[in-house]
Amino acid sequence: MKDLPLSEITLRKYEKPANLERRELVRKICLSLGLLQLGDSRDIIVDILMILIDANKNKERLLGEEIGKRVKENRKKYSLPDKGLAESNIRRQLKRLRDSMIVDKSENKYFLSEHSNLKEIFKNNIEKFVLPQIIERVKEYLDELDKEKTV
Repeated sequence: MKDLPLSEITLRKYEKPANLERRELVRKICLSLGLLQLGDSRDIIVDILMILIDANKNKERLLGEEIGKRVKENRKKYSLPDKGLAESNIRRQLKRLRDSMIVDKSENKYFLSEHSNLKEIFKNNIEKFVLPQIIERVKEYLDELDKEKTV
């Protein structure tokens, strides 16, 4: 048996959102979903997710290059450094969002999963699909440990 997880998820609970500026709200969502680590200076995933949320309003599907261009504009708007804007990093972050079942890709274009909003994506893909499978597997390990005690 290998120690490679079949799936994993990090969820964090923060204070209730109140009077947060939009980018900070998306940043807290990324932190809450484990897409961003606290104190991480490379927060390009926040901008990518913001771009995809905005594109979702019009059911847009965006090429990676277009996402990169919009991310650069977004970071300029918020007076943030250009760190992490390499095309390879944009692709890596998009893959992370795809692996998290938040983003889909079709014909080299990216969009929020099924053009749903993030709340629906979380509910359908993570809460109803990923979490129950992980919880069930943890219970299987706990059951196996209990069998060991009775032997």
